[in-house]
Amino acid sequence: MKQLRLWPQSLVGQIIVLVAIALFVAQAINFGLLLRERNRVELTSQTAPVVYRVINALDVRPDRWPGRDNREQGEDRDRDRRNVDFSTTRPTLTGKPRPDVEARAAAMFEDIGLTVHAIAAAEDSRIMPLRRWEQIRSRATGEAPRDHRVGRLTLAVEYEPGKWLSTEARIGSRPPRFGGWLVAQTLILYVIVLIPLLWMGRRFASPLKQLTGSARQFARTGLADPVEESGPGDVRQLTTAFNAMRARIIAMLDEKDRMLGAIGHDLRTPLASLRVRTESVEDEGERARMSQTIEEMNRMLDDILSLARAGRSSETAQKVDLTSLADAVVEDFIELGSPVDMIDSDRAVAFVRAQQIRRALRNLIENAIVYGDRAHVSVQHQDGAIRIIVADEGPGIAEDKMGEMMEPFTRLEGSRNRETGGAGLGLALVRAIMAEHGGSLQLANRPGGGLEASLVLPA
Repeated sequence: MKQLRLWPQSLVGQIIVLVAIALFVAQAINFGLLLRERNRVELTSQTAPVVYRVINALDVRPDRWPGRDNREQGEDRDRDRRNVDFSTTRPTLTGKPRPDVEARAAAMFEDIGLTVHAIAAAEDSRIMPLRRWEQIRSRATGEAPRDHRVGRLTLAVEYEPGKWLSTEARIGSRPPRFGGWLVAQTLILYVIVLIPLLWMGRRFASPLKQLTGSARQFARTGLADPVEESGPGDVRQLTTAFNAMRARIIAMLDEKDRMLGAIGHDLRTPLASLRVRTESVEDEGERARMSQTIEEMNRMLDDILSLARAGRSSETAQKVDLTSLADAVVEDFIELGSPVDMIDSDRAVAFVRAQQIRRALRNLIENAIVYGDRAHVSVQHQDGAIRIIVADEGPGIAEDKMGEMMEPFTRLEGSRNRETGGAGLGLALVRAIMAEHGGSLQLANRPGGGLEASLVLPA
């Protein structure tokens, strides 16, 4: 399954993104709850003034207070009925109906124990006269008075069958500032949470990055520096285990190198003795065959030891012009009379171990001469890599056999005669050398016939 292009690949990046998404979802839920509560409070603040006026107007009616003095009742009626109208018919309300206000008013009447038969509410916008403080400010500043448009909420209540009471009150025309405050709160929350998380993530990822780099270096060269044991406890334990494993593997590889060195020394000594004894053989033909067999054993021994030591070369990598290197190798073959030619190629510089690349190229050219009659060598820049191509004019290799041909001791024909192809270690050794350089060996049949073997190196 393909990963999202914008999804971070690092562990720290994924943790930070997940926490950021979780914070965003939490804030969205919080925003929804706060918005709901704000709307409820705002609805109550709009409904309460008209409800209280209705309650006060009904409370000062003469039949509600039979024991009070008529003068006091009259003063109360004058004060509380200034914005209240009584009628025996349902008032006609203008503006937008407000069923939410009607429901809230009904709940408030029910809470105080006041029974009403019907409720109607509507909202409209009207031009209202300037209030006293607005008139004073207009005179002080010299500004011309402007239309003062405000929202008005009208509430009509049927408190007894056929008896209606209506009142109105001013409501806010601007919604309170809510979004900006919530955005600021979210940003502060992100800063408080994500900055410590980023710091902790870097502290957590730094030893992991060092561990990854050391593991890659070890896989590529067989050598790697120990990783500093730092970071959280789990990471330190992982680093300690890696360092212990690294030390054990290096000890095993060193032991293998010592064993191979001893084997090479012990085998070359009797081979040298055999070479001396062949000089005493009087038959020239027999002496030549014996010398050829000893030389074949020496070359096979060199190939085996080189393949076994692949990945632990003592040669230092340096910048090398691969085109010049390939040209020099081709010149060596031409001087020996081999059918090899070099195609004109542009300069190609790479950071490699020159002797190993030289040996890999020699093996490919020898295979091309043995199996393909002739070798054509070229160097190309392709797809951000450098390719040293050795093409021959032979029969090629079956597609299902190409992977098998890179395995040690594998040949197209089953004999072990050096004249027909050697011991079958050439391509295996080339593949090991390319793996040590972070490159690859690629085989492909040419459309016009023959095999094309390529050393692919990072540019």
